[in-house]
Amino acid sequence: MSSIAPSPRSHAPDSPPRFARIRATPFDAALGAEISGVDLSQRLDQQTAAEINGALAEFEVLVFRDQELTPEQHIAIAERLGGIDVNRFFRPVDGYPLIAEVRKEPQHNANIGGGWHTDHSYDAIPAKGSLLYARQLPSAGGDTMFASATKAFASLSAGLQATLRTLRAHHSSRHVFGAEGAIRAQTDLPGRVLNPELATQDALHPVVFLHPLNGREALYVNPGFTLRFDGWTQAESAPLLAYLYEQVAREDFAYRLVWRLGTLTLWDNRTTWHKAVNDYPGERRVLHRITLAGEPLN
Repeated sequence: MSSIAPSPRSHAPDSPPRFARIRATPFDAALGAEISGVDLSQRLDQQTAAEINGALAEFEVLVFRDQELTPEQHIAIAERLGGIDVNRFFRPVDGYPLIAEVRKEPQHNANIGGGWHTDHSYDAIPAKGSLLYARQLPSAGGDTMFASATKAFASLSAGLQATLRTLRAHHSSRHVFGAEGAIRAQTDLPGRVLNPELATQDALHPVVFLHPLNGREALYVNPGFTLRFDGWTQAESAPLLAYLYEQVAREDFAYRLVWRLGTLTLWDNRTTWHKAVNDYPGERRVLHRITLAGEPLN
């Protein structure tokens, strides 16, 4: 896939505006829109926050360019958009325990979030979204990939959709963040990813859920944290999960974000996957992430 971000496509000139306080310009991709007309350093009023949440439900990934934010302003945005779900495992930003640091130094080989996943799916009440802000970037590379689990579900046959609606799946943090988890095998991730003793989360979620705002169905499984279907063994679950993962990761359901300093990206954790591309050896990349609190899936 090209490393060039899709260009925004404008609405037809005679189409009515979708929102009163913000402008949403969809990307020429399966998901995502650039949001303009809002200065996030200013306190969001109730209507603007509602419109951002509405745009998130519609486009799944929102990109705000050229924003100059302090950590306090980053936190204030999250609080206006629905509250904060504090990450247990990422090193926090010094002095700001509500903000997780996503850091890769020139001497590091492994990056954080390098495989497809959905944040916090191991929680009984999974995260609604994430707000990721670019602080330091490499000279090139370090893009983030997103994929739409909504589009993927809609592409499946009616028969498979009906079957998936009957299933639930087990998710866990233990095999990734625990003392014997995959993070421990990455020799330069410990120190940036902490607290293996806190990796005790196990959750059971529907494989297909109905989005509370837009009424669309989406798959809720991911390669990072999903273990198996409820009532199935891992061996029995593996072929169907592999097929679903292949569908979600299809290029025509994806969007590739090219970061710029001052970019804030908000994505819907419930309907998307993401992964950070690790293609900038010998350079620094630092982003600040706040996870938004969610609600039970139905």
